[in-house]
Amino acid sequence: MLIASVTVCGAAPARATSFTPDRADLAASWLARQMTDGQRFEDEFGGVVFPNQSLTVDAVFAFATAKTAGDYGARAMAWLARPEILSGYAGDGTFTSYAGTTAKLALAAQVRGIDPASFGGVDLIGRLRELQQPSGRFSDRSPFGEFSNIFTQSFALLALDRTAAGAPPAASSFLVAARCADGGYPLLFGQPTCVSEVDTTAMAVQALIAVGRHSDAAVSLRWLVSVQHADGGFGNYSGVGNATSTGLAGQALRAGGRIGAAIKARSFLIGLQGGRAADPGWRGAIPNTAGFFDPFTTARATALAILGLAGFGFPYLTAHG
Repeated sequence: MLIASVTVCGAAPARATSFTPDRADLAASWLARQMTDGQRFEDEFGGVVFPNQSLTVDAVFAFATAKTAGDYGARAMAWLARPEILSGYAGDGTFTSYAGTTAKLALAAQVRGIDPASFGGVDLIGRLRELQQPSGRFSDRSPFGEFSNIFTQSFALLALDRTAAGAPPAASSFLVAARCADGGYPLLFGQPTCVSEVDTTAMAVQALIAVGRHSDAAVSLRWLVSVQHADGGFGNYSGVGNATSTGLAGQALRAGGRIGAAIKARSFLIGLQGGRAADPGWRGAIPNTAGFFDPFTTARATALAILGLAGFGFPYLTAHG
């Protein structure tokens, strides 16, 4: 399904325009070194440390994409399966259930070859299906509000497509109906003005490819290509080319067969990366914007940039190999 050869960091310059894992491996190596106890990410506010499950899952995807640091990915999943960590992220299943995080965690389990129907003693797939509304939308069950969006719907389709029952057609139709007139996707459903965003469009494209709606994915792929910068980068909100948007867009372009545009995105990411000449503490890291190695943003930027560097799409991603 996914085949990657192992290369060394001293590869010839020509490899900058191919989908070999050398640059992704370098980035994954830096990302792994940032993990607490080699298993998780944490945030600190006011002297209090909080678990960062979302970034930890992003790292699991990044390691699987780069085909490296498998032991870090395994430890991360074991940490995520701890009851207090799992319930703090996806909800307790009774009082709170969050569709987006449940779907994202289920997909991470599938990528790692773990049964998502029995993850940390929780049936993530069953819980996710319970959160589908008659309209096809996956919604949260929480007294704190509704946080579901295009990412939620996309991750749900990606995870459920890998199950025996598959993804519900109504769910994919609901996603397609949310598309803006220009072909891209907004972040939130039901807004008075539909404004397309790069990150959400990249996720929606991959979900549609996974469930076989290729003509619908092609519409959004054309929009992505139309907003790509001349240097290969993509930007959201401010429009400035950045690693997170370019990583996701590059991954979607590769999954959708837009190889030329995907290679341009990869070249942009390589230009951001701290190489062997960088400060040893930043070697391999990919800041979100050029030269700005912010410790609070670079880890997530690196994790998502790896997706564009290696080019393996979510519909096919596996840690095997």
